[in-house]
Amino acid sequence: LRLTQQYFLCSASCQSIIRDHMAVYGTLANLPDKVAIHLNDTHPTLVIPELMRILVDEYFFPWEDAWSIVRHVCSYTNHTVMPEALETWNEDLFRLKLPRIYAIIKEINERFCREAWQVYPGNWQRIGKMSVISYGQVHMANLAVIGSHSVNGVSKLHSQILRESVFKDFYRMYPERFDNVTNGIAHRRWLCYSNPGLAALLDECIGTGYRHHPEQLADFAKFADDPAVLERVRDIKHRNKVTFAAHLYEKTG
Repeated sequence: LRLTQQYFLCSASCQSIIRDHMAVYGTLANLPDKVAIHLNDTHPTLVIPELMRILVDEYFFPWEDAWSIVRHVCSYTNHTVMPEALETWNEDLFRLKLPRIYAIIKEINERFCREAWQVYPGNWQRIGKMSVISYGQVHMANLAVIGSHSVNGVSKLHSQILRESVFKDFYRMYPERFDNVTNGIAHRRWLCYSNPGLAALLDECIGTGYRHHPEQLADFAKFADDPAVLERVRDIKHRNKVTFAAHLYEKTG
């Protein structure tokens, strides 16, 4: 049931993305320039073979061109280093349930193993651990790494563990793919864009440098005892609440 759900959601999402993209651009050659698909842990990894299916079977892309598009569109964030959390599927179940996707994954795996042989010649044990299909299991985390242009953890330490432990063999093959993107709030969106009143006050008090260097926001602390600035902050907060209340009333009554 879970495999069915995952494939249904991934396929529906891919088809929706492709349909919308074709309606605007009429070509899929520029898909990586306009579309980013983020694999938030291993559960949506079926996006990779499903996109390959659409590009190869429905739009007749050569395999190499389709693979380049898929890899540049997809990125992967790993959320846990626990081995039991790295999703796997029984190969027989997978082949029975998703025969075409299984065939595509098998081709991806064979091509990857030939590439890995160049890095680890003769080391079938290591290549077997890195394979998408091995020992009767389909390894979704391995597929996510192989099929993405970017792989990261959710903190600097986590990303380091991925490079040095969980995916260290992949890191040796693809060091350029591994980076660190820490989860957090972008102040440019939630301050500069969403709160123009407060941003304007900051511009006036400490300059505009904080927009690119958020650590400069600490300079605003020197106004903590300035009654005029504090009054303006209170006024900005009040006006934001009035604006929001009016918006909510208009939308919902």
